[in-house]
Amino acid sequence: MANIFSRLFKIGESEAHSAMDKLENPIKMTEQGIRDMKKDLDESLHGLAEVKAMVIRSKKEAHEAKNKAADYERKAMLLLQKAEKGEMEAAEADRLATQALTEKENQDANALRSQAEVEKFSKSVASLEQNVKTLRSNLSKWENELKTLKARQKVSSAQTKLNKQLANMDSSSTMSMLERMKDKVEKQEALAESYGEIANEAKSVDEELDQALQGSGNLEAGDRLAALKAKMKNKDS
Repeated sequence: MANIFSRLFKIGESEAHSAMDKLENPIKMTEQGIRDMKKDLDESLHGLAEVKAMVIRSKKEAHEAKNKAADYERKAMLLLQKAEKGEMEAAEADRLATQALTEKENQDANALRSQAEVEKFSKSVASLEQNVKTLRSNLSKWENELKTLKARQKVSSAQTKLNKQLANMDSSSTMSMLERMKDKVEKQEALAESYGEIANEAKSVDEELDQALQGSGNLEAGDRLAALKAKMKNKDS
């Protein structure tokens, strides 16, 4: 299990910075590392299942061995009882009872061995379960951190691009271009104002002519009125 953690995240302290600098694409390599650890997790789960199966099998074997040992002891007792009752020769009963007791001892040994395996495998199961739990927790944490890292990379990339563009801008050239544009706009504005004045001047000439003609007409009307008044005065006299 230690290899699982060291594969991606354990780098020698003296080489940490130089190793990270050589990573062409840390995010992709981290993603690959997480995929590898998921594969290791699957293998660990498979191994855990196998060890649990060994615990179950050893418990079953220990139980069977104890039952067999008890059965051999029961048979040895029955043989001795038959000899005591005279149902069979004592020597034969002793011989068979001895064999039964020998088998009982063998089964007792098998039961002890199986029980020892149960205890050993149970410790392995506990250790593997803790490792799997830790790996699952770390994988979840690293996946969340990877999502955050991707988001930060996007923001950083955009900021870097913008800052690079700003750094590459020629401020003097930009100001010169703005000044030229300002001068061009001012010329256009002056030209528009000039055409406006010309239009106003042309309109004023027409108005002056009309005004001059209107003044003459009013003067002739006034002369005719004066002549009429003089004629009426002479008639009355």
